[in-house]
Amino acid sequence: MPPALRTFTRRTLTILTLSTATAAGAGYLYLNSGPAYPPTTHESRRPPPPWSSPPRAAMIDALKRSANPEDTQFDILVVGGGATGAGVAVDAASRGLRVALVEREDFASGTSSKSTKLVHGGVRYLQKAVFELDYEQYKLVREALRERRVFLQTAPYLSHMLPIMLPIYKYWQVPYYWSGCKLYDLLAGKENMESSYLMSKGKALEQFPMLKSDGLVGAVVYYDGQHNDSRMNIALILTAIKAGATAANYCGVTALHKDPTTGRINGARVKDEIAGNEFDIKAKIIINATGPYTDSLLSLSTPTHKPIVRASSGVHIALPSYYAPKGMGLLDPATSDGRVVFFLPWEGGVIAGTTDEPYNMTAHAKAKTNDAHAYLSGDDILPRESEIQWVIDEVRGYLSGDIKVRRGDVLSAWSGLRPLISSGAAGGTEGLVRSHVVRVDEGGMVTIAGGKWTTYRAMAEEAVDKAIEVGSGLKDKAGKCRTQELKLVGSEGWDRNMFIGLIQRYGLEPEVAQHLSSSYGSQAWSLLSLPSAPQPPPLAIDPHHPLSAPYPFMHSEITYALTHEYAQKPLDVLLRRTRLGFVDARAALAALPEVVRVMGDALGWDARRRREEAKRGEEVLRGMDAGGRVEVHVSPSGWWAGEFRRRLYSVFGCAAPVSLRSFSVAATYPRALFAPGEIDALREVFGQHACTPAGSGSVEQQQPRMPVSRLREAVGSVAALGYGYDSVREADFRYVLREAGLNDVPEKGKKRDELDFEEFVEICGDFKDVSIAPAVSKKSVQRRRIPVEKSGGGV
Repeated sequence: MPPALRTFTRRTLTILTLSTATAAGAGYLYLNSGPAYPPTTHESRRPPPPWSSPPRAAMIDALKRSANPEDTQFDILVVGGGATGAGVAVDAASRGLRVALVEREDFASGTSSKSTKLVHGGVRYLQKAVFELDYEQYKLVREALRERRVFLQTAPYLSHMLPIMLPIYKYWQVPYYWSGCKLYDLLAGKENMESSYLMSKGKALEQFPMLKSDGLVGAVVYYDGQHNDSRMNIALILTAIKAGATAANYCGVTALHKDPTTGRINGARVKDEIAGNEFDIKAKIIINATGPYTDSLLSLSTPTHKPIVRASSGVHIALPSYYAPKGMGLLDPATSDGRVVFFLPWEGGVIAGTTDEPYNMTAHAKAKTNDAHAYLSGDDILPRESEIQWVIDEVRGYLSGDIKVRRGDVLSAWSGLRPLISSGAAGGTEGLVRSHVVRVDEGGMVTIAGGKWTTYRAMAEEAVDKAIEVGSGLKDKAGKCRTQELKLVGSEGWDRNMFIGLIQRYGLEPEVAQHLSSSYGSQAWSLLSLPSAPQPPPLAIDPHHPLSAPYPFMHSEITYALTHEYAQKPLDVLLRRTRLGFVDARAALAALPEVVRVMGDALGWDARRRREEAKRGEEVLRGMDAGGRVEVHVSPSGWWAGEFRRRLYSVFGCAAPVSLRSFSVAATYPRALFAPGEIDALREVFGQHACTPAGSGSVEQQQPRMPVSRLREAVGSVAALGYGYDSVREADFRYVLREAGLNDVPEKGKKRDELDFEEFVEICGDFKDVSIAPAVSKKSVQRRRIPVEKSGGGV
């Protein structure tokens, strides 16, 4: 055999064949990886068959009827209307069980509307699993990665894929982060979205120009999912109702009923917080899905119960869109205290977080109401300034030096409580595993606690399985779990191009159409077809009118939230049906009076109820505004006086002013400007701490200069005069000096260790700029009709 042919031995050919097959298989898997987007169909160009949920009054009647004859009782009563409770209701109802769900506040009013908005396995949990050999963390990551793809398939309009960058500043970290992300991909297996990849320094700065370039080596990009959490929660509630469940918000459990013979729980006493009355619900078994309030319901069942849940406070802040590119998130894996901070584009802005601090709900409720047995609602849990400042400090650490991160740029801030399973030891919560538990107490109540948004479906399946196992007569009645394939309300007939049909049919702006498509899915057609309430011409408002410009939320979303999504209070609309309060709390404050007016007209609120709702909304939104001082103006003569005045104008054909807002949110402290007399005060303080150089020299060299080392003392003197510098923290002080290239500790060879007056004024302006949240004025903004002769024509 010639030598050339001897090289192609059987062994060589086998190796080549296997290598080729492996490469082809890997290529096929790579080309077919990624999220399974719904296929484009012609159905997305037209409205789907109409469906709307029954009104809340019908739900309350169905709950009450369960306490009458035996055959009308519910199979399962779910207590808790967050992600887990809603998921349990969907699972149980889709199996053919008769399901009821009650929620003491609004759906998703607690933890489920205040998440990081990620659908993820958790790269930091994977890191702990590897380095701490923690099998529980590994199981959590594996389960979450499996559920992540299911999440994106069952609610494609509410969730999407998001690339997240991990910046690298040490060469040795390149293989460390790259191998970690590849392991993340490997664990996802066939559920993986897209493969992670390494990025050079130049490419990283091209994709994320806001990133700090000093010392940057490169970056690794991996993929996770992102979603709209409270909108997802509402979709779950509506899907459960469509499957036959009965659900009601603002219905809190006040007592549990037990069979006197067996001692098993067979119902609950419920208070309707809207109507104010109480009634009984009868059910074969109860599932406790109350999240951070798990122990409260367990205590009703067993007074000697020992707590199993520890609450952890997670604070996020919302920033303007210019802080991050639209299609790329960022993960800071090495913060000052070892925690992880995400920096993610969301709803046209940027959110940053989160903190992880123990939260004593009992102590905070008592401090708020001076009542040891007080209840702290989800809207009462507001961010603490120290946590907001911590997030800001971390954001400053990894953004480019030419970006001034200002305290006043925080558009909104919120705090959510994670229900972590207690390890029995006191201390921090950052080390507790985010896994869940399902347990049955002595009264037969099933409790599902812990977990996170991504794993809600698997948690719900496990809880329903346990309820069927211990519930009387449920095994023969229940079918198999269907939630891995069950599309949520709004998903049928939706694809990513549906917004174009909305534009072509209704003439919407592209941003508005995309917002409606990604928030309501195919239900956007129903929203846009709602008839507008009849109003006299001066009061008439286009239903497509923005609720608060420049954001895409529409005026008609208020009515839709009332008629189709069980909104009962203004905060339900501003925080959970639309997300305006989370995107920009000040814009939500501006829209609050209009929301109160529309809801008041639809629900028949009197003047007192309107004032109460306005006051409550202002209190919560002001807390989320985190520093802004806002006053809601309510006319002393009542809302009806304004309505009468405008209707009177219309009778005589006059162009009466139409006030869409009773207050505005203009900043009373314009950035880079000072209060009257403040410059003179700065000049006086500068003179007290400056000195004139001795010896000859030019006129410029003879100007008084202040040593940087005396800057703290000088700022303290200005603060004593009442100009607001007392809120400047040490971290803000160091940040401003670093950005200005200064150091208040003298260094050998350092030239810039003195300031002239102009530099001193600039530094003081920077102190106020980065540390002081802008206040809010009370001036009213009115829209007046423009006369035709001055409008450039018109009809």
